Formats: sequence, C-alpha cells, structure tokens
Amino acid sequence: MWHNLPVVQPASRGPGRPPAAKAAETRKRILRAAREVFSERGYDAATFQAIAIRADLTRPAINHYFSNKRELYSEVTRETNEVVVAASIQRARRETTLVARVSAFIDAATQAEIENRTASAFLITVALESQRHPDLADGEAASVRSTREFLSWAVDEAIKSGELAADTDADALTSTLIAVLLGVGFYAGFVAKHELETVTRQLDQLLAGGLAPRPNKGSDVAHRTI
Repeated sequence: MWHNLPVVQPASRGPGRPPAAKAAETRKRILRAAREVFSERGYDAATFQAIAIRADLTRPAINHYFSNKRELYSEVTRETNEVVVAASIQRARRETTLVARVSAFIDAATQAEIENRTASAFLITVALESQRHPDLADGEAASVRSTREFLSWAVDEAIKSGELAADTDADALTSTLIAVLLGVGFYAGFVAKHELETVTRQLDQLLAGGLAPRPNKGSDVAHRTI
C-alpha cells in the first residue's frame, strides 16, 4: 500500500527573481509613486489609495511596506535628499574653485532630476510643507541645512584662496546662492522641466561672470600706467 502512494515533490519557485529582489523592486515603485503624488497633491491631499493606483498596487500592499503616511513621506524625503542633494554635494566637493563647485552641484542635481522624475518638485514641496506642518520640517531642514553647510564651506574656501575678495559678505553670498538653487528647483519642478539643461547652462555662465575674482587694484593701476 505504501508503494502505491504518490511521492510529493518539494515545491519549486520556478523562474524569476527571488522574493527579496521583488520586495526591493516593489518598495522602489511605491517610493517613486509616492514622490509623484506628494509633489502633485501635497502632503494633506495625498492618500495611500492614490499612491497605490499610481504604483499599480493594492492599498494593502502599500501598508505592508509602510504603516502610515508620515512614515512613507519621511522615507521619500530621505531618499530624495540622498539621491539629489547629498550626491550633488559629493560631486561638487571634488572641484577646486567656488564657481566650479556650484556649477558641479547644479549639473549633478540636473542629472539627478533627469534620472528621478519629480525629484525637484518634491524637494520644493517639502520646503513648502514644512511651513504648513512644522512637524514635517526635519526633511526640509536636512536638505537646506546640508546645502547651506556646503555652500558656506565653498564660499569660505574661495575667500581663503583669493578667488573672492577678503571683504566678501560670506553669509549673504551663501543665502543668495541657496535662493538661486531653490529657484532653479522650482522652475525645473513646476514651470518648464524640458528647459532645465538650457537654464542650467546659462546659469553656469552667469555664475562664472558674477563670482569671478575682482581685479587687483594695484595691478590695474600699474597696467593703465604702462
């Protein structure tokens, strides 16, 4: 009788990626969809249902990875800061002049925007949401704070090296550069994304001219005398 029983074979997973890889891909889809929905609707109007539809998943699937909207929003903010701001700063620190560093930051951020659709719009949205919801300000503070620290360091280095005049108002210049970068982010995210590369190219030229070293007065006088 035992010989006649069918032999049960172990279940086979079949072809395809392992569950861990599928989970990572699903999580990535959720974050990408959430960034789009948060950018378009803002924090209050964004819902798990809207994010699930955008990601082509069910709402329970979203809840499996993120228990609530605040957790999901924080993770999207952290990831976007890392991909755009942190990566751009890392790229810019390799340069040796203020103009080159700021240009490298802009170029890297532009490339990150091309590769991560809605990244600029989301970062601007985060800054706006921090005004409506002070409890969400940590994400905005992370991106702006790290950008300010980088620019402050770059300006100080430019003053030390003589690239900028010794009497340059470092704090004012740092704030101005941040305002410029936020403006580019807003333009890229909400106005004319298709013009981003042209705009950043023109901005590079403006920065190169506006931040160029002042001529030495003594040498200028000597040159005119000669």
